[in-house]
Order: sequence, then C-alpha cells, then structure tokens
Amino acid sequence: MTDKLCHLVLCTLLALMPTIGILWILSVPDYFQMELVSEQVIATVLGLATGAALLKYPYREKAGLIDLVLALVAAGVWFWMSYNLQQWYYDMAERPPRMWVPGIFAILLMMEGVRKAAGGVIAGLVWIILIYGFLGNHLPGVFEAEVFPPTKTIVHLYADPNGVPGLVLRIVVELVLAFIIFGKMMDVSGAMKFVNDLSLSLMGHRRGGPAKVAVVASSAFGSISGSTVANIMSTGVVTIPMMKETGFEPKYAAAIEAVASNGGQIAPPVMGATAFIIAEFLEIPYGEVALAALLPAILYFLVLFMQVDGVAVRFGIKGLSKENLPDVRAVLIAGWVFLVPLAVLIYVLIGLGYRAGLAGMYSCGLLLLLMIFRNRRLPSKEEWKGFFIGGGENLVPLVMIAGGAGIIIGLLNSTGLAFQLSLGLTEIAQAYGILAMLILTAFICILLGMGMPTAAVYVVLVSIIAPALIEMKIPELSAHMFIFYYGLLSMLTPPVAVASMVAAQIAGSDMWRTGLIGLQLAAAAFLMPFLWAFNPALLLRGTTTEIVYVVITTVTAGIVIGQMTKVVGSGGLRGSFGVIGLLAAAVFIGGATVWFGTTAPVALIPAGIALLLMFSMRILRQRKLAAETE
Repeated sequence: MTDKLCHLVLCTLLALMPTIGILWILSVPDYFQMELVSEQVIATVLGLATGAALLKYPYREKAGLIDLVLALVAAGVWFWMSYNLQQWYYDMAERPPRMWVPGIFAILLMMEGVRKAAGGVIAGLVWIILIYGFLGNHLPGVFEAEVFPPTKTIVHLYADPNGVPGLVLRIVVELVLAFIIFGKMMDVSGAMKFVNDLSLSLMGHRRGGPAKVAVVASSAFGSISGSTVANIMSTGVVTIPMMKETGFEPKYAAAIEAVASNGGQIAPPVMGATAFIIAEFLEIPYGEVALAALLPAILYFLVLFMQVDGVAVRFGIKGLSKENLPDVRAVLIAGWVFLVPLAVLIYVLIGLGYRAGLAGMYSCGLLLLLMIFRNRRLPSKEEWKGFFIGGGENLVPLVMIAGGAGIIIGLLNSTGLAFQLSLGLTEIAQAYGILAMLILTAFICILLGMGMPTAAVYVVLVSIIAPALIEMKIPELSAHMFIFYYGLLSMLTPPVAVASMVAAQIAGSDMWRTGLIGLQLAAAAFLMPFLWAFNPALLLRGTTTEIVYVVITTVTAGIVIGQMTKVVGSGGLRGSFGVIGLLAAAVFIGGATVWFGTTAPVALIPAGIALLLMFSMRILRQRKLAAETE
C-alpha cells in the first residue's frame, strides 16, 4: 500500500513540474487575474522537485513512509513560502519564526535532495559554502566573511530573490524548462530516430561510419536537449553499440560519443538553452550569441571529425554497407515534420524577437500538432506519461542543482567572498599577466563545474569570474564564452568526467581511459577560448580582414590537431614526441594572429607552410601506396 502511495505521489510531483512551468511561461495566471510573482512559482517548482528527489532516490531499495513524510514536508515548506511571500515582503526586517523555522527545514531538505539527485560532490561543495555563510567570520585574511545573524541568513536564502529562489532558478523555470520539455517532446515524438536515420543515411557508408553518425546525431540532438548526459542516453545507446560492432574499441566508442554529445551544447542554434542565458546576462540579441558560437562550433566538430577518421584509418574500420542503410530521401519524406519546429523556433527568436521560453513553448506546441498529423491519432497514454512524467524526471536534478547554485551565489555575494575572488584574479593578472589569470580561470571553471549541468555551471561562475576578466579588458562576450566553454569541458575532465563516465558505462569500458581519450578528442575546445580572449575575431566580432585571417589560421591549426590521432597510433617515444610537436605547431599556427597581429600578413605564413607540408606528405603517401599496389 505504501509503495503504491509513494509511486502515486512521485508521479504527481513529477507531472506537476512541467505543467506549472508551461502555464507560467504562457502567462496563463494573468488570464485569471492571479497576481503572482516569479519567486512564488519558482518556490513551488522547487518544492515539487525536492519532494520528487526524496521519493525518486529513497534511503532503501523502495520508497517507504519516511521518504514519503520527508517529501511532503519538503514540498510543504516551499509551498508555505510561496503562499506567504507577498505578505512577507513587509516583514523581512522583523523575521518572525513563521519565516525562518520552515526556512530551516526547506534548506536542509533541499540540500538532501541535492545530494540524492546530483551526487555527493556537488552537495559537498554547496555544504562548504553554506557552512561558510554562517561561520566564515572566524577565518583569517581574505577568507574572512561578513556574517549576518543566523535568522537573517536563513530568510535571505529561503525567501529573498538574491537567495535560492533567485536568478539561477528563475532562468531554469522560465527558460531552460521550455527546452527540456521541447527536447522531451522531440524524444517522445520519434525525432531522435529521425536524427539517427538521417545521420546514418548521410554518414553510415563512410570510413568509420558509425562514429561519424555519432558526431552528426549527437551534435544535432545535443543542441536541443540541454543535457550532455541526456544526449548520451538518447543517441549513445544506438551509436556506441554500432561503433563497437564495426571495430571501434569500447574506450574509443565511448569517448567519441561523450565528446560529440558534449559538443552539441556549443552548436547553434539552441546550444542547450545556454545561448539564451548568455544573451540575457549581456543584454544583447540571442542572434549575436549564436553567431559568435558558430565558428568555434565548426572548428570543434571539424577536428573531432578528422580525429574520428584518423582512428578509423588506424584500426582499418570500414563504413557500413549502403544496402543496409536508410535512404536519405525516404528519411526526409517520413520525418520532415521534425525540422519545421526548429525552423519556426529560429524564426520566432530572431525574426520576431520573442522571449526564448515562449518561443520554445510555441515550437513544442507546433511539434505536438505535427506529431498528431503525422501519426493520425492523439498521443497515447504512455506518450503523455513520457512527456509529463519523463519531462519532470529530467527536470529534477537540474532544479535541485539550480537550488544549490542559488545558495552558492547568495552566500558568495552576501559574505563578500565573490568580490574577494574576483579581486584576487585581477591581482594575479596584474602580477603575472592575463594568460596566467586565464589558466587559473579555466582551472576554477573545470573544478567548480564538475558534474553540474551547463546552464547552472555558467550562471554560478559568471557572477564570480566574469567581472575579473572584463576588468582586464577582455571583451564581455569573449569573457562569458570563455567561462561557458570551460564550464562545459568539466563534463569531460577527470576525475569526475560525467559525460565520459556515462558513455563508458554504455560501452563497457574503463572511465579513466575513456576520459583521457576524450581529452585528446576535445583538444580544440581547450585551446580556442584562450585565442578568442585575445582575438575576438574568432567569435566573428571584428573586421572582415581580421575574421578571414583568424579563419585561415584556426582551420589550419584544427587540421594539424586532427593529425594527432594518427601519430598516437605509432606509440612509444615517437608517438609522444609527435603529439607534443603537433600540439605545439597547432598552438603556434592558431595563435599567429595574436603573436604577429590580427591583420599582419606574416600571420598567414605558418598556416601556409603547414598546409604545404601536409599536402606534400599526402602526395608522397599516395605515390607509395600506388607503388606498393603495382
């Protein structure tokens, strides 16, 4: 009986999350003259997510009475805040017990939800900041915090827009939620099969075909899904077994899928919804962010594609037989309906200038109508459950992490630690140079971003690090994109390497070996942010000459990096020195516009020499093969 009740409550909580989010994004409460503020809706969704997390990840094998009680209390205390918030605005200075007593339960139970839904590493980081917010005044030097009375800190976190129900959760509920739902609708409607079939028809017959299918399919779906892990679980379950069957070692199959899925979030137009968040922070049109991300995304996938081809050459992996692959025309005829919502999304965002969340909802609604038209029936009960309950399941970890991020941002600002960290980075730049500060910034982004969803990573880090980068005259968009990229790369970086870990589990490979190969395949992504910090032309922000120069040098550098996979195969010292030499050459060529000037003709000389050498070596190899065949 308890099991059934727990399951019913869990399904109800999960289904209510996307339902409330959709109603709020579409401004339905306004039609009924319900005077709500965003913090009330945010707190309601957080309460649902906390209760769902406590039931979905029970203390025993199945959820029992204790899990149910904690879930109901967790939801109840956040609903209490939502119900009373507008009245509390007049009592914030008084802080009566009816505010801070439920606030204690709300924060503690939310932290337990963070631990269960997002893991001990993230929860531990939030706990450190939480304890610091109460006891940081006992620390020495720059780490000494300005600590307020405990009741004030609790109320600040519980009910203040600068605390938990603040910017991070607002962005998740009003923006990211729409694209999580859109991605889930794409998944439920069969769009994922369409993407895989289209990728197979275009790339399956080529050398190392399944791996190239993974690159195309994961980049396409990852841009929409907003989650690297969700992308791997959607595309990887198809592409990883295909790669293994055609001859790829499990560690390579897993690494290729992890890097491709992670790269989906840097690929326009949607970029996992983070592009909209960047645009909101910088107060610039979404189209500017998408355009700025275009060239780096092309370089990322160009290098990955070349390295995948290199792996296929090393292991002699052929493509799939054309007879066993779907026909591209038939695939497009059967699945064209899935392309229409994406086109409408881009038009509504750029052409009409609608809010990103609203545009996502309109596209989702259109996809639903087209799905009904295509299937000639209404969605089944299972499809509705997959949409609402499955969408809620995807939202739970994201909402819990966003709640934890609210604690981090709220306390970093209230204690003054954010200012101290930003000041410290600025002092490092002044003492040791901007490059040293960028290296330290990249390390902080990777360290703090481990295991966190991209949107949450970006929002947490941008409030701490971006001011220091901008203070050192790095352009705003370059600074924000730097943080975005390195926060995203934390998904591939050991020891956590969530993307590599999930892909390795599917492939049955070792996570560490998968992670190390993933780092090699994502080499371009680790280098590009440093270049655009010094030369924003890589983000297509500069004169035509500057952009042409940076395109030539970076594409050439990408081709050089793409050769590394072939050198690694030689093994031993020769392979190690070869990799180091190629990487150094790529850095020198790619950074030529920094070393010699953004429009200096001499900057093109290293690229010209490299292209000439590679072209000559290719001709020699072809002649050698021709001679051997004769």
